[in-house]
Amino acid sequence: MIGRHKDKVIGSVAEALAPLKDGMTILVGGFGLSGNPEALIKGVVERGVRDLTLVSNNAGNMGKGLALWLRAGILKRVICSYIGGNEDLHTRMASGEVQVSITPQGTLAERMRAAGAGIPAFYTPTGVGTVVEEGKETKEIDGKRYILDHALHGDVALVRAARTDKLGNCRFWRTARNFNPVAASAAKLTIVECDQLVPNGVIDPDDVHLPGIFVHRIVHVPEHENAFEFRTVRKRES
Repeated sequence: MIGRHKDKVIGSVAEALAPLKDGMTILVGGFGLSGNPEALIKGVVERGVRDLTLVSNNAGNMGKGLALWLRAGILKRVICSYIGGNEDLHTRMASGEVQVSITPQGTLAERMRAAGAGIPAFYTPTGVGTVVEEGKETKEIDGKRYILDHALHGDVALVRAARTDKLGNCRFWRTARNFNPVAASAAKLTIVECDQLVPNGVIDPDDVHLPGIFVHRIVHVPEHENAFEFRTVRKRES
């Protein structure tokens, strides 16, 4: 214990993932292959749970990231906003092995944010007049039609942070800040995989992107593949 606050650091990925069970809804942060909780993703496969519902932006790519779950056959449903070149998801969606629900990207983020804020549903103009509207309640407000969408809760959130203290206060690295904080706030149990674990007080309060109140378990993973694109510049010809 630290004062009246609990140290949330867990000794291993396997121990951090011990509460996972078959059939859970798992929210996973990251954007493409950026900001992925790589060790936790691999740990879920090793845990052996199945029939999971995954909520993420795009469920991995190029056989990496969350594509590991697809290849392991542990998913029954994916709620995402982008499929793109994710051949693992394309083939399993076409065969019916995995049910796929595609949601506009901003709506997906807002559904998780709403869950974390205790908002049960909200109206959005995104998708009006398209297939997104099919089967959903609509309402006209000030002469404009809106779609009613609902908060998206999860049993567990797996999150990757650049820096975390022992109380769970998190700071994210650039693009990783998009879906990670909202996913963390929308789950009953949030597990953070952090690059750097620092003493309490090191992260300035103004630099806290996710307050520790949303975090239940922390696992320190200093080494990552980080299999996303890096900016390169052409060498000047002599």
